[in-house]
Amino acid sequence: MSDAPSEPSRLDALETRIAHQDRTLADLNEVITAQWRRIDMLERQVAQLREEFQNMGDPRGVPEPPPPHY
Repeated sequence: MSDAPSEPSRLDALETRIAHQDRTLADLNEVITAQWRRIDMLERQVAQLREEFQNMGDPRGVPEPPPPHY
């Protein structure tokens, strides 16, 4: 008798591996999609904070008053 796996068992093993790989790809796609949504949200927040910071009206030309201990 031969120790080599039979054709049907090899085919079953390949189909099982493909099924697991398909599930893994689907899981990874979900993770990537969620990360992109999070990145987009964070980029919008950073842009909003940058705009708020720029609109605070910090006059760059006016020197700061000396500290109280002067």
